[in-house]
Amino acid sequence: MAAANVRAVKLFAAIRGTVVASCRRSLARGSPSRRIAAAAANRRATQAARSNRPQPQRGVGFVENPRGAVQGYVAGRSMAGTKTNTPIMETPQSLSVIGSEQIRDQKPGKFDEILRYTPGVVAGTFGADTRNDWFLIRGFKSDDVGLFLDGLQLFYTSYASWKLQPFNLARVEVLRGPSAVLYGGSSPSGIVNAVSKMPPTEPIRYLETGVNNFGNAYLSFDFGGPVATQPENGKLFYRVVGQVQNGGTQVDFTPDNNYFIAPSVTYKPDADTTFTVLASASKTDTRGINFLPYIGTVVDAPFGRIPTKLFVGDPSVDTFKREQEMIGYQFERNLSDSVTFRQNARYAHVDLTYRGFVGNSYTNIATGDIGRYNWYAKNTANQGNLDNQLEYRFDTGPVQHTMLFGLDLKSYRIDDYQIFAFGGVPSINAFNPVYGVGDIPFTGAPFRNFLLTQNQLGTYIQDQIKFGGFTLVLSGRNDWVSTSQGDRPTGVTLINREDSKFSGRAGLIYNFANGLAPYVAYATSYNPIIGVNASNQLFLPETGEQAEIGLKFQPNGFNGHFSIAVFDLKRQNVPTTVPGITPVLQNQTGEVTSRGLELEAVANLGPGLKMVGAFTTYDLFISKDANPALLGLTPTNTPQQVGSVWTDYTFQEGPLRGFGFGGGVRYVGKSFANVANTLVVPSVVLGDATIHYEWQNWRAALNVINIADKTYVASCASETSCFYGDRRRVTASLAYKW
Repeated sequence: MAAANVRAVKLFAAIRGTVVASCRRSLARGSPSRRIAAAAANRRATQAARSNRPQPQRGVGFVENPRGAVQGYVAGRSMAGTKTNTPIMETPQSLSVIGSEQIRDQKPGKFDEILRYTPGVVAGTFGADTRNDWFLIRGFKSDDVGLFLDGLQLFYTSYASWKLQPFNLARVEVLRGPSAVLYGGSSPSGIVNAVSKMPPTEPIRYLETGVNNFGNAYLSFDFGGPVATQPENGKLFYRVVGQVQNGGTQVDFTPDNNYFIAPSVTYKPDADTTFTVLASASKTDTRGINFLPYIGTVVDAPFGRIPTKLFVGDPSVDTFKREQEMIGYQFERNLSDSVTFRQNARYAHVDLTYRGFVGNSYTNIATGDIGRYNWYAKNTANQGNLDNQLEYRFDTGPVQHTMLFGLDLKSYRIDDYQIFAFGGVPSINAFNPVYGVGDIPFTGAPFRNFLLTQNQLGTYIQDQIKFGGFTLVLSGRNDWVSTSQGDRPTGVTLINREDSKFSGRAGLIYNFANGLAPYVAYATSYNPIIGVNASNQLFLPETGEQAEIGLKFQPNGFNGHFSIAVFDLKRQNVPTTVPGITPVLQNQTGEVTSRGLELEAVANLGPGLKMVGAFTTYDLFISKDANPALLGLTPTNTPQQVGSVWTDYTFQEGPLRGFGFGGGVRYVGKSFANVANTLVVPSVVLGDATIHYEWQNWRAALNVINIADKTYVASCASETSCFYGDRRRVTASLAYKW
């Protein structure tokens, strides 16, 4: 592994030296010459000619950037599936894109709510949790290993999670199925890639404020545009996005306070070079989620149901604080008309403190007394990512190739300290809670007191081969990984393991002239997850494989597309919750299989009318396990059916011009609260709505989620760990741009 790292560093240095020297020569020449301008024009003409089919016009003067905004709800291009600028209709894999306009219309309160109307995804599996964002893809937990920002992973383990703000995103891409061949260790069920707002070429000045029915208020701002420079100094652009949010939630004594700022700068010395620096800093201040029993939430207890507003902890003790910083860059250089080099990098740091009293079943179910245990976790994590890509476009006779060569590095380190204790914490009554117990010191030893480190080197190659209407995508990758667990007090390495594995992908899609595009794909994945199981042993690497067939349809002259996908996905060494152990710990089952069907429709149906629709059904079951009693059963807190539809309409003419309204319906199927699948969490149907009005530079909106104010349980990890879903939340907002 050490030798591989040395070779990687030398290769990075050579590539970087070539790129820097080329940039210096461009800068030394001053303003772009006629030769550069002619080459750029020739390249654009060549790229246009290579397009398999013209993209539908989505707006006068709008040219879609796969790293930027979406016109309406319909995206035509994305880099998520191939790491190259590829039409979604030519990508042989399930891919959905949620643009900033859809995010604005639906007004998500946090990141995972963006995914509620996306096929294959179950969002908010821990209900109204203000700590973290949670989502499943094709039945598997993916928020820990499947979250990416600007193409680079934001991995987390233990409690050192990351927080992304919806207001700072230009689009969110959901790539379903194994994607480790391009991205390295990640969920075999897919990834979610959030794309940051980038410095604009035209001035942006935007302010927004709002408040909801729980008294949670916010102020957001977005300023950016070009910076005046001398012609010979190139072009400079900037952007500053930020938000201050403060106030309560549906649970007593549980604030949802978030603060963030995200500055960025883009420098374009010439037509062939772009260098963007992105930074962000954020802080979260809230309290822990309630862990409630199945009896009293899903079904009646002798006293009825536990109120959704109940706070099980103690406001004098409980806290959940996260401080997070990131800085990185995106560099792109066209070395010639047919060769482009890209380098993306980021360093991220998170510091998290989680303290409180956690609910743990009843001490007296007849009177509604809930037992609690004492809990403290302190996590500090650092993550570094570096991804180098060389794209080479060429023809061999009538066959067009887009080759991609990549080499990436990941480094992750977490300082993980956790301690808990039973006894000493008094019970709390569900209907007459008494607070002010005060801090209760710990007397025992911590059960997590480790330094966990993982370094990963990966090399990958891909060829997108186009011949007529056919597009064949072939990808291969090899990873070398070193994982170690050290003792925090002494720094001594306790366990170390080195792994190496190949993963691959093959996909074929054919684009008919009438807009139909059937495809077939097969992929394997490798995910060397970091962390320890219930026995304090390093997790084994996950592996996965999937076969998928599908059909995409983009009718001629229609601004939208439809898709259907059928998949058979197997995931080995899946971390699953160990029943009957408190706090929640994990072990790895042998294999879990997910077989299912996904449907999606997204369209700009006419001026001002937009819609998205999705439906997913799958059979999720344990297919291999050391315990034969578990075979054929479904893991807990995993719905196997979800469906949704959302539409939004804005009047374009007449006296109601600028007035709009929208609404959606979400269905989340039943799940199970225990490994034996005898305790059922019922399905639920929820409604959302919005009305909005735009006049000159103003925009006022009213958004409602769970409009009927249904009381429901989002999921249960076990029969003592159930989580209420969001009650009705009404948010009024007012925005001004100039």
